[in-house]
Amino acid sequence: MTKADFGIIGLAVMGENLARNLLSKGIKIAVYDRAPDRTVRAFLQRCGAETAGAYSLAELTDSLARPRMILMMIRAGSPVDEVIGQLLPLLEPGDILIDGGNSNFRDTIRRTRLVESYGLLYVGMGVSGGEEGALKGPSLMPGGSPAAWPHIQPILQAIAAQADGVPCCDWVGRDGAGHYIKMVHNGIEYGDMQLICEAYDLMRTLLCMQPEEMAQVFTAWNDGVLKSYLIKITAQILQMKDADESALVDKILDAAGQKGTGKWACAEALQEGVPLPLFAEAVFARCLAANRDQRLRLNRALPIATSTFAGDRAALLKDLEQALYAAKILSYAQGFSLMRAAARTHNWGLRYGSIALLWRGGCIIRSAFLGKIKEAFDREPDLENLMLDEYFARALQQGHAGLRAVCAAAALHGVPAPALQSALAYFDACRSARLPANLLQAQRDYFGAHTYERVDEPRGAFFHTNWTGEGGDTSATAYSV
Repeated sequence: MTKADFGIIGLAVMGENLARNLLSKGIKIAVYDRAPDRTVRAFLQRCGAETAGAYSLAELTDSLARPRMILMMIRAGSPVDEVIGQLLPLLEPGDILIDGGNSNFRDTIRRTRLVESYGLLYVGMGVSGGEEGALKGPSLMPGGSPAAWPHIQPILQAIAAQADGVPCCDWVGRDGAGHYIKMVHNGIEYGDMQLICEAYDLMRTLLCMQPEEMAQVFTAWNDGVLKSYLIKITAQILQMKDADESALVDKILDAAGQKGTGKWACAEALQEGVPLPLFAEAVFARCLAANRDQRLRLNRALPIATSTFAGDRAALLKDLEQALYAAKILSYAQGFSLMRAAARTHNWGLRYGSIALLWRGGCIIRSAFLGKIKEAFDREPDLENLMLDEYFARALQQGHAGLRAVCAAAALHGVPAPALQSALAYFDACRSARLPANLLQAQRDYFGAHTYERVDEPRGAFFHTNWTGEGGDTSATAYSV
């Protein structure tokens, strides 16, 4: 029997749809699942053509051509380590293991070292696009052992989404780079979704708009600079009717869920010392929404006297469009700044324009806007912050007034808009020639002798003041975390 070209472990929604995607491209596959008698048999009945069904990992490895290429689509965490441990004795030098789950990039760094120590190759690959993307073309972000790329490139780029004829799949970098980029992608996704939800809430609460009216606005926005998958599906969601012909969105409980990648992005931002406030507010907004019972108690104890907007409705909607676009720019500026810091820390040599292209199709944050990011890095490959690019600087100069007006309206009328307000604060802080940290440093020196620098002395020279007259001249060691 002819050996299969590619193996898949895990036949849940994503694994099955990627397998079907591979088959649609004429790639012969072998499949295995931890419940093979049920899942493998069922898959073979539905999609048996050019498929080898394996009922053990040994059968799977035996059914694959060399070098073996095996994609694991299983739950992140210890299950990945367990499967790797079971596969290592069955594989040979040069074989390739690919983890397509939402693994933490630090686990991927560790696993790459382990697998390479056996003479094998390891790839940690971000996969975005959900069920539909997996079937019709996802965004793929592979990183790990560089020697694996020539072998897996033709297959992965064949099944990836295409944007202007270019596959949304390219090599990202060594060890954990692929999963890191997926983590940042998910952080941006959290931010985009929260910003859209805040726009919806302002329309609903301030302007008393019905879902069908809001759907028309989002549909119109999707023909402009905000054109994106998330704006498009928001319009579709707002049009959906329940069984009684009322808006389905109004029947959905306002308690949010999350799987953790947004939290990881915020934790890594703290580790790198990179401000990521919009991502953090998006994560905290989900945490706050999930604590619904407490919110209801506080609502009864401290009711909000929300008032409707008495100004120019059309002007507010125009401001809201500008606010969303400006906040989106600021969100991506934060995400790309985090990637730059991580690239320095881990020596990854990331290509930021290429990363933007990976997200133009197949993934959840796909949008026309990403082409502008690619153009920005084409103009300046070492661009320090997206806000410094001429296109984005001009867009922010034109749009920040709308963001300011929307944040003011939200605050005045008691409508929470944490992501929008965080975006505005980030914008103002980043371009401030002077921040109040001079007072903060004085406070730190006062109570802890932590020292400070002076504006009239060279950077790197630290000073301490005996503020009370009762302290001494001894200061703490100057350091920065």
